[in-house]
Amino acid sequence: MSKKYERRVSELVRLHVTELLERELNDPRVRATQVTITDVEVTPDARHAKVFYSLIGDQATKAEVARGLESAAGWVSRELGKRLHTRHTPHITFVFDESLERGDRLSRLLDELKSDRPAQSDAQ
Repeated sequence: MSKKYERRVSELVRLHVTELLERELNDPRVRATQVTITDVEVTPDARHAKVFYSLIGDQATKAEVARGLESAAGWVSRELGKRLHTRHTPHITFVFDESLERGDRLSRLLDELKSDRPAQSDAQ
């Protein structure tokens, strides 16, 4: 399978999974939070897809959402099979993506450094 096809299937999976989680999933563990799908990696044979997600919250919320997504993975795969017109329906695995959280933490650290730095006067 070409890289172009992989990218196209990844994008379609990302769009459909986002829509399914926002509009059709009835699991309160996931519906009550703002889950963001950050990326999808599809294997070259399109049989497996890693769906990377992120959310802002405490550890208990993240664990609860992870359990909800793990529970919904089979349903999401079935629904994708109805929507995608590919030879194989990818088996979905949800993976927590810490990149947004790391970026937020770095941004706060940089803001703290800026506020701690004494203002330099231009009159010299």
